[in-house]
Amino acid sequence: MAKDKSGYIIAAAFIGPGTVTTASLAGANFGFHLVWALLFSVFATIVLQDMAARLGVASGQGLASAMKEMAYKPWLKNAFILLIVSAIGIGNAAYESGNLTGAAIGLDAFIDIGIGAWAAVLGALAIALLYSGSYKWIESVLVYLVFIMAGVFFITLLVAKPDLAAMFNQLLSPQLNIDTITTVLALIGTTIVPYNLFLHASLVAKSSKGQDKTAAVKACRAQSAKAISMGGLITLVVMATAMMAFFNQAATMDASNMGAQLKPVLGDKAQWFFALGLFAAGLTSAITAPLAAAYAVTGALGLSDDMHSKPFKAVWLVIIIIGVSVAALGFKPLPAILFAQATNALLLPIIAIFLLIVMNKSNALGEFRNTWKSNIAGGVVVTTVVGLGLYKLSGVFF
Repeated sequence: MAKDKSGYIIAAAFIGPGTVTTASLAGANFGFHLVWALLFSVFATIVLQDMAARLGVASGQGLASAMKEMAYKPWLKNAFILLIVSAIGIGNAAYESGNLTGAAIGLDAFIDIGIGAWAAVLGALAIALLYSGSYKWIESVLVYLVFIMAGVFFITLLVAKPDLAAMFNQLLSPQLNIDTITTVLALIGTTIVPYNLFLHASLVAKSSKGQDKTAAVKACRAQSAKAISMGGLITLVVMATAMMAFFNQAATMDASNMGAQLKPVLGDKAQWFFALGLFAAGLTSAITAPLAAAYAVTGALGLSDDMHSKPFKAVWLVIIIIGVSVAALGFKPLPAILFAQATNALLLPIIAIFLLIVMNKSNALGEFRNTWKSNIAGGVVVTTVVGLGLYKLSGVFF
């Protein structure tokens, strides 16, 4: 189990351009008033990913297969299949469009051919990498680039000498209203990524075969908590640098000047470095999102989840094509990315509720079923996200 790196893959998957963009917009527009949403998101991600990992270790199967097996009547089983295919398909298509848009913004800073054109190029690259199976090495390189970018954000924060008192005061003055709700949902949706629950369970199920289950669960739990907390810290640092550069300043942040938050360290090269980081984060996530969708859909339909099987390849191909199409439609890039993350947050309760059901009812779990503490934590997560979603919808219709 020591070789398993699923926790870090999950962290790398949610540190995509959506996270960088959403955290930047949150810091630039609202300072530290929305840090509460990030802290909640990190807590919720640790809780839910722990359930997904325990499921994978204990049952040896992915979340989609476990959900389907819970239904004993044919009509209910078909309803589960429809739910998984539609929810993960819609969610991952939205997420993929955000990934490709963010990576395209990065490349467009170097060669201006248009975000839509770059999205098509990146989609083709993602297809080639997944089809060849050589994406793992590329993904490792890109993950290192993402963490290098995170290091630069952290150094910038130290060099810029942030106003800690102002940050602390804003942290203690949380905001939630019609103006902030979309950004709140985006922060949640970019951190608690629904497809990561399917990806984590499937990866752990494969890597833990033949291992002592108790030891495997402990290792997964420790690794996931560490990796997800690290991802949350990166998001917090991005929020902080954007706050210092734009919050209550004359300049407003848009796609052309997001990198200005790194100027205290990188000067005129800040925008280019930021663009390189967006590209790395975008392409990494553009690979993991369709991969997770393939695991979920093939598991739900009872098809082979071997990466070289035709059904598996067909699913990730459809997700990438939809992502490219949406990214190429010409929406304003930053609102498009924010919308993709908010969509994830609205889909999250559906998946989380059924994860809770599986973790309490599945006969394959044995001693790894949810404890009352896990159920309370999961219930708090679901109730909070549902409440925020309803608040968002009330603002739309009333």
